[in-house]
Amino acid sequence: MSARWLVVSLLLGTLPIGALSAQTGERLQLKDYLDFEDARDPRLAPDGSQVIYTRRFVDQMHDRWESALWILGVDGSKQRFLVDGGDARWSPDGSRIAYVADGQPEGRQIFVRWMDAEGAVSQITRVGHAPSDLAWSPDGKWLAFRMLVPMRERWPVEVPSPPAGATWTPPPHVVEKLNYRRDRVGFTDEGYQQLFVVSADGGTPRQLTEGPFSNGAPDWTPDGRSLIFSGLRDEDPDYVWRESEIYRLEVASGTITALTHRKGPDGQPTVSPDGTLIAYTGYDQTDDTWIDSKLYLMNADGSNVRVLTPSLDRSPQGLIWAADGRGIYFTVDDAGSRNLMFVPASGGAVRPVTRGRQILSVSMVGRNGTAVGVRSTFETPNDVVVFDVARPAPRPITAVNEDLLGRKSLATEDEIWFPSVDGFRIQGWIVKPPNFDPHRKYPMMLTIHGGPHAMYGVGFNFAWQEHAAHDYVLLYLNPRGSTGYGSAFGNAIKNAYPGRDFDDLMAGVDTAIGRGYVDVNNLFVYGCSGGGVLTSWIVGHTDRFAAASAMCPVTDWLSFVGTTDGASWYRNFAKLPWDDPSEHLRRSPLMYAGHVATPTMLMTGVRDLRTPMPQTEEFYRALKLRKVPTAMVRFNDEWHGTSSKPSNFLRTQAYLRYWFTRFARTSAATR
Repeated sequence: MSARWLVVSLLLGTLPIGALSAQTGERLQLKDYLDFEDARDPRLAPDGSQVIYTRRFVDQMHDRWESALWILGVDGSKQRFLVDGGDARWSPDGSRIAYVADGQPEGRQIFVRWMDAEGAVSQITRVGHAPSDLAWSPDGKWLAFRMLVPMRERWPVEVPSPPAGATWTPPPHVVEKLNYRRDRVGFTDEGYQQLFVVSADGGTPRQLTEGPFSNGAPDWTPDGRSLIFSGLRDEDPDYVWRESEIYRLEVASGTITALTHRKGPDGQPTVSPDGTLIAYTGYDQTDDTWIDSKLYLMNADGSNVRVLTPSLDRSPQGLIWAADGRGIYFTVDDAGSRNLMFVPASGGAVRPVTRGRQILSVSMVGRNGTAVGVRSTFETPNDVVVFDVARPAPRPITAVNEDLLGRKSLATEDEIWFPSVDGFRIQGWIVKPPNFDPHRKYPMMLTIHGGPHAMYGVGFNFAWQEHAAHDYVLLYLNPRGSTGYGSAFGNAIKNAYPGRDFDDLMAGVDTAIGRGYVDVNNLFVYGCSGGGVLTSWIVGHTDRFAAASAMCPVTDWLSFVGTTDGASWYRNFAKLPWDDPSEHLRRSPLMYAGHVATPTMLMTGVRDLRTPMPQTEEFYRALKLRKVPTAMVRFNDEWHGTSSKPSNFLRTQAYLRYWFTRFARTSAATR
């Protein structure tokens, strides 16, 4: 590499991360997280010349993530800050953008900015709750959106009034719904997500839906007369499991018509460019714990339903109609990667548009076939990419972390496949530290994903990179129950979670050890949510790990099903617990606490409603009673998880390594 090429590449921001990393050898540090940025939700201008995207960054003074809108040419030129906010949407003629930002009198509001030289900005709403899912009407005169509308019945109970100047305890919160709260939201019996329209010039929003129903994101029909959305407008929706329909709402009259009627969930409705067809996803009702969705097509009136992906055993996401209406683009998660696919509307084979080891999320396909999205690989975080769907080679037009990572020596990863019990083949990845020495013995962390129906992939992960920078090998796997491998693989843990997925994880550990560079005396394990379930299960079934951290775990299914933020978990067992609790007990890590000898830390957010704190407390108390080395770390201002606040992410990383170092065995390599 010539010195002149290096200087020019630095000035243009085109130097590959690995090129400079190899020269400097500087490792990632925990404090670097505070300078980390993220690119999201790029939107292509109607004429295809410019892209607006949301750029997220850490507000270090207020310990939170903030966002701003940036704009650049589709060729990557003239990148610049535009305005604070996010969720930008171009008007149909490209003259304006609508977006959401902090406004008056408080909270998130809708704004419209003119995209001419003047750049005038108007606050369009002054509403009491945050609007979301903005959608321009085809004529550019209206904006549809969703917003919470309070709707809570009050008991007609009369009690004496307090004396003047007295301070009384607030009245109790009376709950009568089956599902009455949700993690990261709190109580949900306060209201429902309703649909609105508001003039793009500003004014009073008009509420289009009402009643005790929450409605999905709206999509306009091309004539501007109707909105298509998904939801469940059932008289008793709390007692209907895995059910939703597609609806048409006439904007002028407010008339709502159900377009689908089958038993099972239907969602992601997307109207064709000429308005004659609606694409959507769903599946027939089943009691399987996981089933991949199919892509369907129906006429605009709900007739002539047909499935477009009968043999595709992956779930279509992010549906986008081709501009000529001849087919639908969508992404699928498959074996740790995400790529773009296409299926003709007339029927026929699904074909891949992009290929490769990447996490590619496409947000738009323009009129001339230009696609825009964000792409991540193991060594490169999210950046905006563009490509022609006829010649699909995603090209990055941003490099939002080049200034941070360009001088770092990053970890690398090896993909592995290995056999497990019952004839299953399992995929995973081994993360190797910078300047990896295959002759050295490294301590290893096994990290386990949540869900349990989720997929670890090949995208960039700051947490793993930072652990590896401290000379840990990391192992991450997709055991049975994971998505991205088909319905049968995902459903393999039905009435058996945790269970044989433990065998998959242990087989992965053995495979990594077989590479010859893992210190078998210093194996560590951690995971959150479903990963916390399996971590607490692992320590009750093996002593091979030197230390463990069960984060936001479920440890007692008997108490969990009644205290988590929804009643659907009752359906993950063959019988209700009061009819037969044996399965709940058999699958509860708490029942194996008597076998635990591994030093085990538990970390959970104090506001967690998904895996509530008592799940952590039960396991902690059991281990403490038995004098197993244990600690309970209660994260302030966190719902489910331990890392939504930037400072709590830093603590999670530091506490994990402290605990593992504290119980490292003497044969550990020097760190």
